[in-house]
Amino acid sequence: MPPSYPSQALSDALSRLDRLTNWERKPRGEMRVGLEPMLDLMQRLGNPHQSFRAIHVAGTKGKGSVCALVEAGLLRAGWRVGRYASPHVDRVNERISVLGEEVEDDKLAKAVRQVLDCYEIAKQEATPGEDATWFDVITAAAFIVFRDAGLDWAVVEVGLGGRLDSTNVVFGEIAVVTNIELEHTEILGDTREAIAGEKVGILKPGATLATTLAVTDAAGRVLQQRADELGCRVLRTDVSEDATIADRNAALVGLVLDRLGEQGERVREGTETGTPIGAWLLDQAVVDSARLPGRMERFAFRLPAASDGTERTVPMVMDGAHVPFNIEAVLRDISRSPDVSGGCVAIVALASDKDAHGFLTVLSRYVAHAVFTEASGSGRAHAASELEALAISMGMACESEPDPKKALDRAAKKVSQGGDWILVTGSLYLVGALRSAVT
Repeated sequence: MPPSYPSQALSDALSRLDRLTNWERKPRGEMRVGLEPMLDLMQRLGNPHQSFRAIHVAGTKGKGSVCALVEAGLLRAGWRVGRYASPHVDRVNERISVLGEEVEDDKLAKAVRQVLDCYEIAKQEATPGEDATWFDVITAAAFIVFRDAGLDWAVVEVGLGGRLDSTNVVFGEIAVVTNIELEHTEILGDTREAIAGEKVGILKPGATLATTLAVTDAAGRVLQQRADELGCRVLRTDVSEDATIADRNAALVGLVLDRLGEQGERVREGTETGTPIGAWLLDQAVVDSARLPGRMERFAFRLPAASDGTERTVPMVMDGAHVPFNIEAVLRDISRSPDVSGGCVAIVALASDKDAHGFLTVLSRYVAHAVFTEASGSGRAHAASELEALAISMGMACESEPDPKKALDRAAKKVSQGGDWILVTGSLYLVGALRSAVT
C-alpha cells in the first residue's frame, strides 16, 4: 500500500506545529513537566476535554492495544467512541480515531490551527500556555476533534508516565495501568515502585482502577495504596503466567467492559440493545478490528528471485517492542505460532534511552542473525555500529547498516541464504520506515 500524503491544509498546520518542542524526537532528560500549559490551553478552548466521558490508559507496554480493544468493544455496543494514541507509525492521523476511523485531514488541520491560535495568544499574554509542546497541542487538538464529533466516550492513551502527562487533564472513569517495568527512568524514576507512582497518577477520586498487577507485586502495592488513599475500587486480571500478550490484553479490557456494565452502561443498538456492556462483546470480529500497525503485525515478505528465477515468500513480523520484558513476551508468543518457525533474522533499531544490553540479551536467545540499523525519526537512536559491537561482545551473529531500507535488503539476503522468517523490532519508527516497503 503506497504511503498517503496529508492534504495541503494539514501539511500547513503540521509545519506550523513542528516549530514547537517535540520531546518524542529529543532527549527526554530535560523535559518540561507540569500540566499548567495544557490546562491553560483547555480553558482558552472552552474545556473540550470535559465534553466526553473517558477511559484513561497508562502502563509500560500494551497501552495502544488495550485502547484499541476498548474502543472496538464500545463501538460494537453502539456508542460514539474516539481513541487518542501515540506515537504514530505512518501518519499523524493515526493518533486520533473517530468512530473507528482515522480523523480526516481537514478536521485535524482545523483543530490544530485552533490550538495553535490559542498558543499564540498565551505567548502574547505570557500565561502558562506559552510553554505548550508539540504533544500538548496535538493532544488538545484530539480533544477538540472529539468534542466536535459529539462523541460519548474517548479512550485516551497516556503519552509518557501519567501524573504529569498532557492527557491527564481528562477524568478517566476507569483508569487502566497495563503493567510496570523500567523505562524512561531519567524522568519517571529508577525503580518499578517509583514508576508505578507516576503511572497511577491518572487515577482520580470516584474512578475505578483496572490493572494486571497483583497486590503482592511491589509496583502493584503502590497502585493499591494510591487507590486506597482515594477510595477507589481496584480490579485485577486473573490469567496464567504463560498467557499470551493478546490474552492478557483481552482479560484487562474485559474487566473494563464488565465494570461499565455494572455501572449501568448498556448496548445501544442491534439485537442486544439494552443488554449490559461486558467482556462478552470481545468476539473475534471485535478483536480483529482492534489490530494496530506495528503490534505483532504479520506480512508475507517476498524475497528477491534466486539465480534460477524461483521466488519464495517468508513470514515477517513487525512489532515495536523496545524493552526487554516485552520483546521476551513477543518472541515467546511468536515461538508458539505454527506458521512462524525456524531461524529468525531480526532487523533492530533502539532509541538511545533504551536498555540495549537487556534487549539484546533476550534477542540473543531467539534470533539466528541480527541486522542493526537506526530509526532516524526518533532523533535519539543508538548507533547501529554500537549495537553491533555490543551484540558481538555477547556472541551474537550480526551486522550493521544505518539505513533501514538497506538493512531490509541485507536481512532479505541473509534469509535467502537459509533463514526462515524476518522480525522488525525495537522501534515503531523503524516499523514506520519499513512498513511501506512491504505493504
